Amino acid sequence: MIRTLTCSASALALFAAVLAGTPAAAQETLKIGFINTFSGDRAIFGKQQKDALELALQHLGGKVGGLPVEIIYADDQGKPDVGRQESDKLVQKDRVHFVTGIIWSNVLLAVARPVTRAGVIMITTNAGASPMSGKECHPNFFTTSWNNDTIPEGVGKLMTDDKVENSFMLAPNYQAGKDMITGLQRFYKGQAVGQILTKLDQSDFQAELSQIRAANPKSVFIFQPGGMGISFLKQWAASGLADKIPLYSAFTVDAVTLPAIGDAALGTFHTMYWAADLKNPQNERFVKDFMAKYNYEPSNYSAQAYDLLPWLESAVKEVKGNLADKDGIRNALRKVNYASIRGPYKLNQNHTPIQNIYKLEVIKGPDGKSKIVSRGTVFENHKDSYGAECDMKW
Repeated sequence: MIRTLTCSASALALFAAVLAGTPAAAQETLKIGFINTFSGDRAIFGKQQKDALELALQHLGGKVGGLPVEIIYADDQGKPDVGRQESDKLVQKDRVHFVTGIIWSNVLLAVARPVTRAGVIMITTNAGASPMSGKECHPNFFTTSWNNDTIPEGVGKLMTDDKVENSFMLAPNYQAGKDMITGLQRFYKGQAVGQILTKLDQSDFQAELSQIRAANPKSVFIFQPGGMGISFLKQWAASGLADKIPLYSAFTVDAVTLPAIGDAALGTFHTMYWAADLKNPQNERFVKDFMAKYNYEPSNYSAQAYDLLPWLESAVKEVKGNLADKDGIRNALRKVNYASIRGPYKLNQNHTPIQNIYKLEVIKGPDGKSKIVSRGTVFENHKDSYGAECDMKW
């Protein structure tokens, strides 16, 4: 189980400060707890986010807002109870200033409430369970990513724009899966001819493919992240249905899964708030340096984790390094006063980003490998659908 890593750049900065005659106590160390999945079949998500986080720290010169940094990594193993245990340690034992990370919505729901009610600011870098954007929004809860519904809302709008008459829908049976179907149907104007909530971590989809074949829909929508999506797409292509029915997805085909899916993803569509080919200086530097440092392509999971530290940097600078000024930090975070790799964005009243959603397609790249490319904007400055349920005023 991963517990603590003190960044070497920070240690060197502290040592240099001592040599320069600056009392070590004059520079408080910024302690960031980062909970993610670092073991088991889903560990790739934790690796993507950890790599991006450490690249961001490198880009910031090893400090955040002028303060040395200690990042404490904790492995939730993809389990809500383990995530809760790790967050309790971070808050009560390690006394972190921020709790961050979290991939899975069920883990988020176990962690967010006790952390925020303990007075600690939490910033999720992926999971966007709908309750946390709605009735359970909290002044101490922020996200670098999205509310679960917003990305499939983009897919629903895309399918409507494409004049898709009907669709068969599949998602795992947990909070995020239910949110994905809800989000899709909020903007998809066609008919649902079938809907299945599959088992979490399911790998055999033959029964579902048989039901799809029998329903003969005009399209299929899936949310099957990680290994589930790899298994589904390979079986989808092998079934012959890929040649007959358009496939739309959310959080299924991405830079994490595409190398394993390969040609089975060709011709599929999805949406996202970020793309590797977005043309802005911050994103171009991020993608170039990430690939040079790690020798693989970053995903949206990487992008969300990368944005964490420059956002925190802007807030820490705003309060002049006074980490006890929680009101000042919250107000500074709300300004979103940093150059995001996604381009400019704002926060909804529930601390969820208001941002563009892009259409993405999988094509054959110049090297013969499958490649994700952006195909325009589905939504501009898109708000999540739960802000009206949040009673925060700021």
